Amino acid sequence: MKVFLLHTVPGLVPVLTDLATRHVPDAELVHSVDGSLLRDTIAHGVPPGHVRDKLAMYARFARECEADVLLVTCSSIGEAAEQCVGVPVLRIDEPMCREAVSGGRRIGVLATVSSTLDPTTRSVRRAAASRGVERDIRALLCEGAFDALKEGDTDTHDALVTAAFRRLSAEVDVIVLAQASMARIVSGLAPDSVTVPVLSSPESGIAQLKDFGA
Repeated sequence: MKVFLLHTVPGLVPVLTDLATRHVPDAELVHSVDGSLLRDTIAHGVPPGHVRDKLAMYARFARECEADVLLVTCSSIGEAAEQCVGVPVLRIDEPMCREAVSGGRRIGVLATVSSTLDPTTRSVRRAAASRGVERDIRALLCEGAFDALKEGDTDTHDALVTAAFRRLSAEVDVIVLAQASMARIVSGLAPDSVTVPVLSSPESGIAQLKDFGA
């Protein structure tokens, strides 16, 4: 199986390559990184027309590479990528959202940018609807965290994410991290302060390829 992975941040390349080695060791990976897809989506709030055009271009490129599937690793552009034709498209966050629906009635979704928060929340709602169940979804945006990160202030970013996580964990049964980058912060917290299951997308997003290639 050949997998074309479309990223918006380069840091995910080694992480997902390592996970693929464990979950789908026989898969051939083709990585492509385009930070402008996320940058322009954040600037417009949703993927604008030219980003959708670029996604269609990447889908054509994946097909020309004879990829069996296009795996989109950025939640902000996942919905738009699903509209691409010519090659099967998988979103890295879909398995996480399905797992969250099984994890409890009250589901928290945490993000630092609204362009990721809204699509992930809709994905959880879609997963709940597909199972015919009702879920109370509480979406929380870590105000100011993304701006701090852009300015290189990781301490403020991490403190804001930590505070938002603790506030949300008191209200829900399971938390979905809309951005995989937040997993680093949560994993660094004292075990007794993490009182609910916390889900992130990389591992389950890669593991779904086992079913696709079966």
